[in-house]
Amino acid sequence: MAETPKAPVWEQRWHPLREEWVLYTAHRGGRPWIGDTHRAAEITPPAYDPTCALCPGNKRVQGANPAYTGVYWFTNDLPCFGSETTSAGDEFYETKAAEGTAEVVCYSPDHGKTFVDLTDEECAAVVALWTERYRELGARPEVDHVLIFENKGSLVGTSNPHPHCQIYAGNMIYGHTAREVESGRKYHAATGGFIGQEILRRELAGPRLIAQNDSFVACVPWFARYAYEVYILPRRQVASLAELTPAEQRALGLMIREVTTRYDNLWQMPMPYVMAIHQAPTDGGDHRMYPFHLEFHPPLRKPDTLKYLAGPEVGGGSMTNESDPDEKAAELKAVPSVHYKRNQIPN
Repeated sequence: MAETPKAPVWEQRWHPLREEWVLYTAHRGGRPWIGDTHRAAEITPPAYDPTCALCPGNKRVQGANPAYTGVYWFTNDLPCFGSETTSAGDEFYETKAAEGTAEVVCYSPDHGKTFVDLTDEECAAVVALWTERYRELGARPEVDHVLIFENKGSLVGTSNPHPHCQIYAGNMIYGHTAREVESGRKYHAATGGFIGQEILRRELAGPRLIAQNDSFVACVPWFARYAYEVYILPRRQVASLAELTPAEQRALGLMIREVTTRYDNLWQMPMPYVMAIHQAPTDGGDHRMYPFHLEFHPPLRKPDTLKYLAGPEVGGGSMTNESDPDEKAAELKAVPSVHYKRNQIPN
């Protein structure tokens, strides 16, 4: 059955963290589509894969994994940061060394799990390890920024389905974080408040919340750039994982699991996404105003249709969102918080 076309509404919304405009054209979301379709693969990986470089006991490019039984990290065998000197540049084509390191964090020894399958304790252990690595890596003199991110699913380029994320820790402060540092400072200078808490206040009063607990809320933000983009926001002002209490670390793990569960339940298939933890740089600056939060960016706008970054995004440099954040939040909120596969397990 064809979708009923929405009445055209052309609107730009200001993204307060990135300080850029996002174009909204929700009426175009149901336009006829005869281009490529890519449904996320519904596979059941084994608990152990002898060819997987992340499974316990297996060989990697350099060395081998121990027989680990819980969350486990190691230095990336092919890191994007290092200690080698850079090539020569000049004042116009400037260069500098990319100093630092990169790490891999395996959520579980079980090759077939994803974050939705972790127990409460396993969720808490992952966040506790993230916090430990942020503190230790951020204390290194050459590390100005610690970026923790997860690419889930082949549609976002994941090369290995084993449940894991990566940590990039180097002397480069990534662009989105740099802009959020500035937007947080500007907002605090103008109002005396915190920009992350203002976003929280507005989302708590709106229709876009999809989940909440004592320490965090999850929402499709008013300024979402992707159809099913989700932010996890802390209920109090914190700038990084290092400021979370143990109870808040646990609550964050449970909130991540609920968000990823709702994603899978939306179309009863594994939802691909890019997740990034946005937190204060570790360059020694005053970042008390930084708006700590997590962002999830799923590439799908329908079960088999990607949101392509094309002319407006790649060529023009600004995002177009062909959906209504209120409607997408309602879809995610309406699905169960218990994973659909658990409901299929016979008693």
